[in-house]
Amino acid sequence: MRVVLDSNVLARATPGKTSAAREVLLLLAQSPHHLLTSAPLLTELARILQYPRVRALHGLDDAGIQAYLQAVQTAALVVIPVSPPPIRTRDPADDLVIATAVAGQAEVLCTWDRHIHDPSITAQCLARGIRVVKDAELLQELRGLAPSP
Repeated sequence: MRVVLDSNVLARATPGKTSAAREVLLLLAQSPHHLLTSAPLLTELARILQYPRVRALHGLDDAGIQAYLQAVQTAALVVIPVSPPPIRTRDPADDLVIATAVAGQAEVLCTWDRHIHDPSITAQCLARGIRVVKDAELLQELRGLAPSP
């Protein structure tokens, strides 16, 4: 399975935490799956991980953040987002996530972003063969269980 994890999912998947996002990341790092990302998504993740409220949650220092970013980059196939973004949301930053999924020929885009979960956006993604899901749903699928309704 080819999957893009949005930065909001990757921020929940930091080391030392037990979460659906963390388990999804670990499963996607294994064959036959392909974790897809892009340089702009990694830059966004680095920025998010620096927020004081997020630092309080993950407990990583600067070196820990850099090690996590490097681990994600190493585990992923880094693609160049298509330009211009083929699908436009209300938030241009979200367009980049979708452009990464399109460039990587993703089957799944995993995100908590409400703009991407908008029915018109999910329909446009689906028309390109990309399902939009949250981490708990993807985890069930990766574990071989039936997806949530």
